Amino acid sequence: MEVRIDTESINLGQFLKFLGLLGTGGQAKAFLAENTVLVNGVPTGQRGKKIFSGDVVQVNKAVYRVIG
Repeated sequence: MEVRIDTESINLGQFLKFLGLLGTGGQAKAFLAENTVLVNGVPTGQRGKKIFSGDVVQVNKAVYRVIG
């Protein structure tokens, strides 16, 4: 699925909230501890990781291609 962002970057916690996977950004730490999240094929647990246009974010089995 393609996801458009209108900024240069977005942090991972905000991105997950934008996708509707979190109710608040504060839930990101627990969400990342309980779910498999890959950014460009690399596992991450950093809610502050910057996501840029062209990145591919995988949450469990769902894949999101970021476009800007």
